[in-house]
Amino acid sequence: MLMVMDEPKPNHWVFFSVAQNSPDFTLTIVFFILPHSEVKMGLKQTIKSLDAFPRAEEHLLQKTQTGALVSVIGLVIMATLFFHELRYYLATYTVHQMSVDLKRGETLPIHINMTFPSLPCDVLSVDAIDMSGKHEVDLDTNIWKLRLNSNGHIIGTEYLSDLVEKEHADHKHDHDKEKDHPHIHGFDQAAEALVKKVKQAIAEGEGCRVYGVLDVQRVAGNFHISVHGLNIFVAQLIFDGSKHVNVSHMIHDLSFGPKYPGIHNPLDGTVRILHDTSGTFKYYIKIVPTEYRYISKDVLPTNQFSVTEYFSPMTNSERAWPAVYFLYDLSPITVTIKEERRSFLHFITRLCAVLGGTFAVTGMLDRWMFRFLEALTKPKRRKETECGSLSGDGCCFGGN
Repeated sequence: MLMVMDEPKPNHWVFFSVAQNSPDFTLTIVFFILPHSEVKMGLKQTIKSLDAFPRAEEHLLQKTQTGALVSVIGLVIMATLFFHELRYYLATYTVHQMSVDLKRGETLPIHINMTFPSLPCDVLSVDAIDMSGKHEVDLDTNIWKLRLNSNGHIIGTEYLSDLVEKEHADHKHDHDKEKDHPHIHGFDQAAEALVKKVKQAIAEGEGCRVYGVLDVQRVAGNFHISVHGLNIFVAQLIFDGSKHVNVSHMIHDLSFGPKYPGIHNPLDGTVRILHDTSGTFKYYIKIVPTEYRYISKDVLPTNQFSVTEYFSPMTNSERAWPAVYFLYDLSPITVTIKEERRSFLHFITRLCAVLGGTFAVTGMLDRWMFRFLEALTKPKRRKETECGSLSGDGCCFGGN
């Protein structure tokens, strides 16, 4: 049977339902014609039923002073946690990676800043030698010396031009040289003036501050600061023996490259003072090549190091002169330090967790306080109600 429908009215929705009856295939089609307003109302009710946060009417809500206090405290806590999480998100953190060092043919910068409170600048020299013991005639060196008075204040400055670059065997001041070459280094007026000047400086408590940069080959070696630059006879006249050379020192800065955020140089701030004795300090340094990668993708090649210290006191049979040695070796492993920042999704997740947790806890606290105060005040209100109903008999005022 075929049924023809008229065109639906304006602002009406047409719905139809199809049913099939087996086995004779009876087809039934039912049409529903509903106004638009009823359809929209049904959709709104369906959407409202999905609301997980229903609201009560304003006249059904009860506001209390304790609730206001808890709300203010909760807002303060949430604001504090928000700024804490924001700061945590904006802050960078570092990731360390290790790999084999493949650098070759580069120089190693050594930054020095030391003070020798008991040795004048005229007797101090910086000696540098690598593991092969070859001459470093092309060593690019910028070393300065500052004269200090007994109080540690600066007197004057001069460029350290007496950097000693020699074979390891030449670093020993043996008494045999005195016997073999008694007349080679004759004392002239300049030598006598130097001896007199240094003795006066020692008597006045003059010290020296040595600072600058040594650019050495990127191989194992050592550098040391001592009186080895002096003529052996001049040194003997000044100090009257090696046991009177006081190599007390303070290391303000010792590094092997530029500094990066968070670096720790273990020798910075080291103070070694000798009293009535002398000897040789040796610092065994293990250098680790390091590459610091900033969040801006800039790369800073540098080095970090660990150190072991050893002190050898002078003996009567000791021929070598006291000194401060820095013996360094390079690690075959390089460390890459990368700055990274947490993702925005990580920030949103943590923020929702802390703020939602604070909101839930303050809500629980508000309910508990309300119930507690209600339990305390309920007996009192009940008594007042009873007294009000019986006030005519005077029961609340002590009447008969």
